[in-house]
Amino acid sequence: MIVCQNLTKQFGELTAVDGMSFTVAEGELFGFLGPNGAGKTTTIKMMTGLLRPTSGEALLGGFDVEQEPLQAKRLFGYIPDNPFLYEKLTGREYLHFMADLYGTVLSDRSGRIDELLHLFDLHDKGQALVQSYSRGMRQKIALAGALIHSPKIILMDEPTVGLDPQSAQAMQDILRELCKRGTTVFISTHNLAIAERLCDRVAIVNKGHLIALGTVAELRANAESAGDAGEAPRSLEDIFFLLTGSAAREELMRYLG
Repeated sequence: MIVCQNLTKQFGELTAVDGMSFTVAEGELFGFLGPNGAGKTTTIKMMTGLLRPTSGEALLGGFDVEQEPLQAKRLFGYIPDNPFLYEKLTGREYLHFMADLYGTVLSDRSGRIDELLHLFDLHDKGQALVQSYSRGMRQKIALAGALIHSPKIILMDEPTVGLDPQSAQAMQDILRELCKRGTTVFISTHNLAIAERLCDRVAIVNKGHLIALGTVAELRANAESAGDAGEAPRSLEDIFFLLTGSAAREELMRYLG
């Protein structure tokens, strides 16, 4: 469903992403991990058409994002880590607006909106202005808006950042349910515990390069075979720090406070 082939992005003399290649299957929940500055956001922006690659290509549902942007963009919903929302709209009005943006033709649009509000436990807040929403509610309404046109692909940057434990768990449950229904979910996150528990496969990137790709079990086996006589990596966090170095550990500790 997602194919990135030799994606490269240069900003002057800086190569932010260098030959990034991977595929994501239909219905897969795929984690994209790496320290700050690794090239994650730049890669996602090329996948969504927000940045033009210096070379290489990104295909979504078989459509080249650069050559066939409208066809590709109809297939996905994108939620950045800090989504822009129209705060003077109610939650219900926001979903109607998103449906108009996507040109969604629904025989029962109000029914679809009711379904999404119920799914995200926002039905009682549908008539409230978005400006009154908490961080968790804003994440939920943003995802509901991205789902209004029933996309085949969801791209999310830090889906649980700023959420309380209950809301974070609800978000994880929703993402797993979407995958069960055949939606491909691509998440970029610093939360390694959630990635280990939630994702079918993960990619680890560092300094613009893809350095590891597979299930956690596969990455663990590869790390053990490539390691020295020291203690074998047991968790995704162990593997991540083994591959990206101590600088990434210090960076994550600062991120976690």
